[in-house]
Amino acid sequence: MDTSLIRSPIYQQLNQRLRSALATEYRSGDQFLTEREVADKFQVSRATANKSLASLVSEGFLEFRKGIGTFVRRDVIDYDVRSLVSFTEKARAAGKTPSTELITFGKLTAAEVDAEIGTALQVSGDDLLWEMERLRLADGVPVIWEHRYVVHRSCPKLTKSQAESSLYRAWTETHGLVIAGANEVIRAVLPKKEEARRLRTTAQTPVLEVTSVGFLDDNGPFWWERTLYRSDQYEFHTRLGPIQSATPARGKLR
Repeated sequence: MDTSLIRSPIYQQLNQRLRSALATEYRSGDQFLTEREVADKFQVSRATANKSLASLVSEGFLEFRKGIGTFVRRDVIDYDVRSLVSFTEKARAAGKTPSTELITFGKLTAAEVDAEIGTALQVSGDDLLWEMERLRLADGVPVIWEHRYVVHRSCPKLTKSQAESSLYRAWTETHGLVIAGANEVIRAVLPKKEEARRLRTTAQTPVLEVTSVGFLDDNGPFWWERTLYRSDQYEFHTRLGPIQSATPARGKLR
């Protein structure tokens, strides 16, 4: 047996091997290994092979076509709600070429933004914020529109060129910041007319809205962001744990 698959649980180790194969040996639309082929190649049981393939289907890496087989799926970009991963990396993982159109970039004071944003970022009055609007494209197709405010004192030397690329990379590699995570609220909404125009969709087509507050490792709020994702270009993925009690409630019913 392949020694890299000895550790338990085996199917999780197998998942990593299959993900690696997807990234290096297959292209979008290619037919993938069958359950029997996976079992034979990696010397695991058919049940383990089936569980691993089912997991990759549920995560959006593969798609099952009834009566035909399992195929590589990279045309839709994956948004993993469990972690922060840059759009640039996600687009490339989906086999697409990422690019950014910077619409707005500049500074303003906390007094000039909505009170909700100032409260979330713990700023007020003359405290400075970076403001930026960005359109993110994959293979030239707009997939994300974002409007973000960033606490200036935490990153005073941010540049326009950095805002035109991966902010996560600039913050962590150039500015030495440690991003602890973000709180997010995800909803389906109808875009405003201008938002729909930028995303090349219609005002009657729902988009996925993510409103988030990002934090540094000292738990200080760092950014506030409202982002719209084209629902035909993005899928949101997560993995749920065991069943737990819903009391006390941890969310809101609208």
